Amino acid sequence: MTVEQVRQQIISSSFHGFPIVEKGYLLGFVTAKELLRHIDKPDAKIRTVMRRGTLCAIPSMSIEDATRILFRYGLRNLPVVDEDKKLVGIISNIDIVRSQIEKSRPGKVMSVKNFLEQQNGVRMKVVNKDIPIESIIPSQKEVYMDELIGRQYEIKRGLNEPLIVVERRNGYLLVDGHHRVMAAKRMGAKTFKAIVLVPNDYDVKFGLEKTAERWGLRTLDDVSIIEGAKHPFMEVTTMLLPTEEANGLNQRLMDNDDSNVGN
Repeated sequence: MTVEQVRQQIISSSFHGFPIVEKGYLLGFVTAKELLRHIDKPDAKIRTVMRRGTLCAIPSMSIEDATRILFRYGLRNLPVVDEDKKLVGIISNIDIVRSQIEKSRPGKVMSVKNFLEQQNGVRMKVVNKDIPIESIIPSQKEVYMDELIGRQYEIKRGLNEPLIVVERRNGYLLVDGHHRVMAAKRMGAKTFKAIVLVPNDYDVKFGLEKTAERWGLRTLDDVSIIEGAKHPFMEVTTMLLPTEEANGLNQRLMDNDDSNVGN
């Protein structure tokens, strides 16, 4: 198709852009903004003016993770591709909003609570409060630098999901949220919102707790940050982008955010 043909398609539809596909394979995504860059070339083929590659999701990705990508990079639509990189659908901001309105609760917190109660023979009550970051006991020995950068961006933009922790005598055992709290710590935060599971017996030692002790994890300073490899989430998300663009994506994200401070 030509630039003019795609322009007319966008004008006559309710969409802001379209995936570019050849024989079912996703090559890229063209937006109204991209078309404006080439409005003086109405007869040019989209193939010749398109930027190859795009962010994407896979069918098994959770709604939460797809939402992160849309939020982080200011996207309206996210193509969904299968393992062969063939287009199978598109998830949009509208889809996300609808899923949040329609989804049933309880969610992750109750699942974690029920699992820990069954595995350890305790009862737990749920408390919401801010907890000191220095009192958090990690249960994961590694985090990824690229995901830390993405989480820092989210926190700067006001997305601040609470952690899930278990209250212990010597602090709070972190069950969910290692990248979030490590990102906050790197930004100088002293406290973080948390959903605290308070057991009725503090003498029961949880499996996560035993694992943390075996790995020598006492504070967040004991968690290693991996810089030479991508977090699996980001590796999947950027698989259609050229390597050099994918590698610089998060840095540009942070640079753009810093340039908007005060605007």
